[in-house]
Amino acid sequence: MPNRRILSLWFPRLGAERVLRFEHHMQDAPLAIVAEQSNMQVITSLNGPALRLGLHVGQSLRDAQASCAGLHTRMRNRAAEISFLNALRRWSGKYSPWVAETPPDALVIDLTGCAHLFGGETGVIARIEEECRDMGLTVQCGIADTLGAAWALARFSGESGGSLRNGDAIDQEARATRSRAGKRKHWSKGGAAPQAPRSMTPLTGRIAAPGQNHSALAPLPVTALRLDPGTTEQLNRLGLRHVRDIIGQPRAALARRFGKTLLLRLDQALGSVPEPVSPAEAEEHFAVRMTMPDPIGLKEDVMAALDRMLPSLCKKIQDKGRGLRSLRLEAHRPDGQADIRLIQLARATCSPDRIRPLLEMKIEDLDAEFGIDMLRLVGISTEERTRKKPVGHLQANRTAGEKRTDPALLHDLVSKIGARIGLETVTRRHPGTSHLPDKSALTLAAAWSVPASDWPPPAAPRPLLIWPPEPVHHPASEAPKASFRWRGRQWSLVALQGPERILPEWWFDLADWRTGIRDYWKAFHEFGKPLWIYFGRGAILLPNWFCHGSFP
Repeated sequence: MPNRRILSLWFPRLGAERVLRFEHHMQDAPLAIVAEQSNMQVITSLNGPALRLGLHVGQSLRDAQASCAGLHTRMRNRAAEISFLNALRRWSGKYSPWVAETPPDALVIDLTGCAHLFGGETGVIARIEEECRDMGLTVQCGIADTLGAAWALARFSGESGGSLRNGDAIDQEARATRSRAGKRKHWSKGGAAPQAPRSMTPLTGRIAAPGQNHSALAPLPVTALRLDPGTTEQLNRLGLRHVRDIIGQPRAALARRFGKTLLLRLDQALGSVPEPVSPAEAEEHFAVRMTMPDPIGLKEDVMAALDRMLPSLCKKIQDKGRGLRSLRLEAHRPDGQADIRLIQLARATCSPDRIRPLLEMKIEDLDAEFGIDMLRLVGISTEERTRKKPVGHLQANRTAGEKRTDPALLHDLVSKIGARIGLETVTRRHPGTSHLPDKSALTLAAAWSVPASDWPPPAAPRPLLIWPPEPVHHPASEAPKASFRWRGRQWSLVALQGPERILPEWWFDLADWRTGIRDYWKAFHEFGKPLWIYFGRGAILLPNWFCHGSFP
């Protein structure tokens, strides 16, 4: 089996260059992508001109604008960057089927057994750089036996560890150097110095030969081991600036001083500890299309084409054990434009007979001025369908009784109404979790909920209509009098039923319940439908009478 070969792709300017793909007029202007961090606007990505002016990622926007007055800024769109990185992952799938994202700006490719198809590893890097250049992207590549080594080469190849020494450290090192002067090698006293290895070319320097992770990582700074900034700073202050400096140290001492993370990262980079590449799961894509020999424009012709396409799409979805929930119809015209229609269903289905009427409703106003030369159906949203389980005779009889009501007819009705006015506007009532009359029911979208089977019975009959409490002109007494005035009208009582006492939810501060405990009465009057009135006994607000609803 060939040695495992990992390719790391780093896009250091991903955020800025994603924006430049749409705003071409700023190609030569300094651009910074800004995000809110700790109540401060911080730069997260820069383009080439901004970097050449000395700006850097992590710098505050205020400091950047002070040093660069002509700086253009855009707010960071994390969702768009994730989507763009996902698109790059799909693009890089042509080099290997084993590709993983490492957000926010990198990809990892398991290149084992694939490099020879592109002229070797150097050919792969050259081709990737050329294609990224054509896309307006900056990319840095690294290839090694391990993920950690490839990550390090992609970001730090050609760099050496920097110096973080202060004046005291330099003085201490000077004294130590004088004390070691007599022990120096002969060539350091004026003899012939050993030959330094030839520097590798930039392309070769980013590729570690199989089995050569140690030599490839040794000259790199310790930051290349994917350590946190605090650990990196401590290592530099101790004089451990390169990976080779850490490799030569006792492991027990490093573990005591810096914890297990340092040794874990070192072992992962050198290959002592495995670090797998976990590719993203392949997205299921359901779509069919039909290209016409000549443009069509009649509704009958469009439906005839859809009748041939729809069963094929439904079969694809059904074979995956899923059901269609939303569908997109694309009608492409010869002028390059497309008319798009979105169809949503109240429940997941794979039946063409249930989808076809909705498509027929949507194409009534389809724009086919120049004709339609291509139709496309795309399953945007699908749901997993529950498989039938074996049941006993009692359950079978119960199921047969439920089928007599045929709930599918209700779902079809909701789908047809939703195709006209939108599924989100078709609602149904569900029991709530509160004993308060105005919170005892919830309004849910009918397409994404099921009818409630068991409603908890109320303590007393509830009105058919409930509105916000309206003041009633009535003496502030606990028992209702013979008449009261409401909505500019005098109401004479014929009979009363009650009272029913309802207490507020003390853990909530509800504005409508600041009158405290309520005593509800069903008031029969001479004008027809009984009213639901109550006496608020007083709390934050003074005691008073209110009308809350009406009975049928």
